[in-house]
Amino acid sequence: MAHPVIGTPWQKLDGPVSEQELEGVEKYWRAANYLSVGQIYLRSNPLMRSDWTDEKTGETRDFGRPDVKHRLVGHWGTTPGVNFLFGHVNRLIADHQQNAVFLMGPGHGGPAGTAQSLLDGTYYDIRPDITNDEAGLQKFFRQFSYPGGIPSHYAPETPGSIHEGGELGYTLSHAYGAVMDNPSLLAVAVVGDGESETGPLATSWQSNKLVNPKTDGIVLPILHLNGYKIANPTILSRISDDELTEFFEGMGYDPHFFVAGFDNESHASIHARFAALLEEVFDDICDIKAAAEAGDETRPVYPMIVFRTPKGWTCPKHIDGKKTEGSWRAHQVPLASAKDTHEHFRVLRGWLKSYNPEELFDEKGAIRPEVTAFMPQGDLRIGANPNANGGLVREDLVLPDIHAHEVPVAEKGHGWGATEAARVFGAYTADVLHNNMENFRIFGPDETASNRLQDAYKYTVKQWEGGFYADADNDELLAPQGKVVEQLSEHQCEGFLEA
Repeated sequence: MAHPVIGTPWQKLDGPVSEQELEGVEKYWRAANYLSVGQIYLRSNPLMRSDWTDEKTGETRDFGRPDVKHRLVGHWGTTPGVNFLFGHVNRLIADHQQNAVFLMGPGHGGPAGTAQSLLDGTYYDIRPDITNDEAGLQKFFRQFSYPGGIPSHYAPETPGSIHEGGELGYTLSHAYGAVMDNPSLLAVAVVGDGESETGPLATSWQSNKLVNPKTDGIVLPILHLNGYKIANPTILSRISDDELTEFFEGMGYDPHFFVAGFDNESHASIHARFAALLEEVFDDICDIKAAAEAGDETRPVYPMIVFRTPKGWTCPKHIDGKKTEGSWRAHQVPLASAKDTHEHFRVLRGWLKSYNPEELFDEKGAIRPEVTAFMPQGDLRIGANPNANGGLVREDLVLPDIHAHEVPVAEKGHGWGATEAARVFGAYTADVLHNNMENFRIFGPDETASNRLQDAYKYTVKQWEGGFYADADNDELLAPQGKVVEQLSEHQCEGFLEA
């Protein structure tokens, strides 16, 4: 098998999530938010010490404007919501020992992805120069969106990333592609509400008609509605829950709504509510897998979550007298003059201190063990899962003898006859498929036969869960399980193939 099975997938939890675990998730969320703000803003003195020694001058001084980057780049608005979800998915993986990957549709929230991999330890594995202390933390902050450093998006070099997010619209295509022929895998796909307005994403909701819950894994879409794009409201955030429910039910999903951050509800209460919802949704997923294993071939109604939070959640509510948290103003860098004006720096300092970093990092700048104690270990870590690190699961294809498909023009000479390059390639591809039934698929936008790849149907059919007619002449070659997947969207087919 090309896809390793890790953990003990699809096991329900006995009893509720413990308060201790939820306290861990809260610490994780605060640490990830602090790490994210630090990546955007700080170049030195990463723990805001009052007795920090300036590496250039040798002078000891308080945290101040010289510690802020000269050029501020990044996207804060989506990041705290993604950090919240990362924390809860880590808890789910650890409790259930569930084989899972995490796809961040709003990939421009890159600080969340790098913060996650630092907290689960996988960043240290690939970057031994980033040490778990104050010096490493400073280097981690300074490199973000900096020449010779790292990109501001959830980049391919970040452990656990199989979806960059810069070209918006491919989250669900990548998620559904990742679970094909991978029955133990849960793909948590966070869809940004700006991204949801793109063509590729709009059509990819239909992917649930092209997977089989028995032979493929499960995708859990989470629509992250924080209300705004760069400077405008998003469409799905402004329509009612009733309309959203009708839309997603029509797409074959069971939407579960979660709203937080718009009132004075405590973080402990928010975490408890979301953990309970995630358990409810995961129980539904386990039931779907169990029914499929028992022979139920009915296409299930898959759960999804509509996650409403303020844009820029936990940042200052107002800056310069203008609404910031819950506004488009939080999309990128809310305090663009933090280096230039004392007032903006004062607000930034208060913002950073609101996460209580002294509870998250020790005197040496290392992450305190209680921040990460609840998280999964080994290959179950989001950053270490072999399904999200392609080089670890790559297998060579068993290729047929290419000479068996040679067109004998040289032997028979002029006037031998006619053929097409695509038809010859189709026969060769069919043999590749036959030799690699576990590790090879064909994706096409309704063009398998017209592109002369129909020889594949000697060995397989089209995978289809969109409903069947009794008239076999019309529903030719359609079955719940097959190695050819056709959907007219070329975006979608490319996304499946990439994942």
